[in-house]
Amino acid sequence: MIKAKYKGILFIICSAFCFAFMNAFVRLSGDLPSVQKSFFRNFVALLIAAIACWKDRQNMQIPKDGWGWLVMRAGFGTIGILCNFYAIDHLVLSDASMLNKMSPFFTILFSWLLLKEKLSPAQGGAVLTAFLGSLLIIKPTLDFSDVKASALGLTGGICAGLAYACVRILGQKGVNKNFIVLFFSGFSCLVTLPFLILNFHPMTFRQILILIGAGTAAAGGQFSITAAYCHAPAKEISVYDYSQIIFATSLGFLFFREIPDIYSFIGYGIIISAAVAMFWYNNYYLPKQHPET
Repeated sequence: MIKAKYKGILFIICSAFCFAFMNAFVRLSGDLPSVQKSFFRNFVALLIAAIACWKDRQNMQIPKDGWGWLVMRAGFGTIGILCNFYAIDHLVLSDASMLNKMSPFFTILFSWLLLKEKLSPAQGGAVLTAFLGSLLIIKPTLDFSDVKASALGLTGGICAGLAYACVRILGQKGVNKNFIVLFFSGFSCLVTLPFLILNFHPMTFRQILILIGAGTAAAGGQFSITAAYCHAPAKEISVYDYSQIIFATSLGFLFFREIPDIYSFIGYGIIISAAVAMFWYNNYYLPKQHPET
């Protein structure tokens, strides 16, 4: 049981690292439509997932009650991506990031509603503390003058949270993790393909390479976060998803020479403290209070 928690933590930190790289590549790709970026992001992930499923084809049985959750995961995941990309293109980047980072809250909420996973005050407090720390780093303006973009950004966070809760359910049903990624990536590509055809923008060779990098990073993030929620409950690992902001800030300095200020470093300390406190609570305090768990 404890080993599964460790794996969940490791996987969600790995996913945060990959998604931070994905966002950096998406920004480096330049002025392209959000749907076009989304398609290439998912198409590369689709190819990688297809190869993984082909190698693991003997373990591809899907329970009858699993297909509905697969469609929900793919549908809400696709909506989440499109809403997030729209918000990034139309809002201050920090505001879009803040709205997207609402997803860990909603993952816990939907896990409670759908899976009846109980949330202790300490676990909820750790996630809230990490979120507050993230605000110091991304420093949102809270000037959501574009109501449509703001509403879609929040919708993206909600949909992502519900999609990850569905991943948790699929993991408990024994659905192959590679197939979950394959189904989601294929679904997203089919949904965005008509829009891509109608509004395709020519790309340079450099942009193609960057989007391939974005897709590869996205695939790593999808495989990792799927594995994370298949191994451990959202209430125990969601707080570690905020490590993405630390990775993103580091990549911002590396690629764009963006230097963090003192508030960012305070935010890093708060997030790391919340993660350490959550780790101690789940692995030392809870076992002593409830030895049977």
